[in-house]
Amino acid sequence: AFFWLVSLLLSSLIWFIAVKASDPRDEPLQKGLLIFGVMFSVLLQEAFRFLYYKLLRKAIEGLVALSEDGCSPISIQQMAYVAGVGFGLMSGAFSMINLLADALGPGTVGIHGDSQLYFLTSAFMTMVLIFLHTFWGILFFHGCEHQRWWEIMAVVVMHLAVSGSTFCNPLYVGSLVPSYLLMAAAAAWAYLLSGGSAHNLRRFLLCKS
Repeated sequence: AFFWLVSLLLSSLIWFIAVKASDPRDEPLQKGLLIFGVMFSVLLQEAFRFLYYKLLRKAIEGLVALSEDGCSPISIQQMAYVAGVGFGLMSGAFSMINLLADALGPGTVGIHGDSQLYFLTSAFMTMVLIFLHTFWGILFFHGCEHQRWWEIMAVVVMHLAVSGSTFCNPLYVGSLVPSYLLMAAAAAWAYLLSGGSAHNLRRFLLCKS
C-alpha cells in the first residue's frame, strides 16, 4: 500500500506541474495532459511493483539466511498475493474517497441528462480494479521470478487497457465490459500459475477433500 501511495504521489506531482505550466483554456491540450497523466501513473505503478518485488526478494534471502532449515517461512507466491491485495485496496480506497467527496454536492447526478448510474458503475469499476491488482501482483511476481518478461509486459498492457477504457465514459459499457473480461482472463491465468487446475477447482466446488 505504501509503495502504491508513493507512485501516486509522484505521478500526481508530475501531472500537477504539467497542468500549471500549460494554458488551462486550451481544452485539447488539457485532455491530452489528462491522458498522459493516466498512462504515466500506470507505468509508474508498475515500476514501483517491480521495485517492491526486488525489495521482497532481498527480504526472502535474509529470512533464508536466518532460518535453521535454510527455507523461507513465506513463499514468493504468498508475497505476490499480499502485494497485489495491498495495491488493490489502496487504489480502491482512493477511488471511493474521491467519489464520496463528490457525492457531498453540490449538484444532482444526471440532472443534465447524463447517466444516473455514475456512482453504481464507479463502485463496480473500483471492485474490478481491486481484483485486477491482486491478480496482476501474482502474474507480475511470477514473471519476475521466472524471468518471463512477456508476462510482465502483459500485466502492463492490461493495466494500460483498463485505465484507457475509462476514457469511454460516460459510455460505461465501453469500460466495464472489457475490464470484467480482462479480470476473468487474469483470474484464470493467476489461478493456473499458482498451481491450480480444473480438477482442483471441480473438487473444491463439490466440497471434496
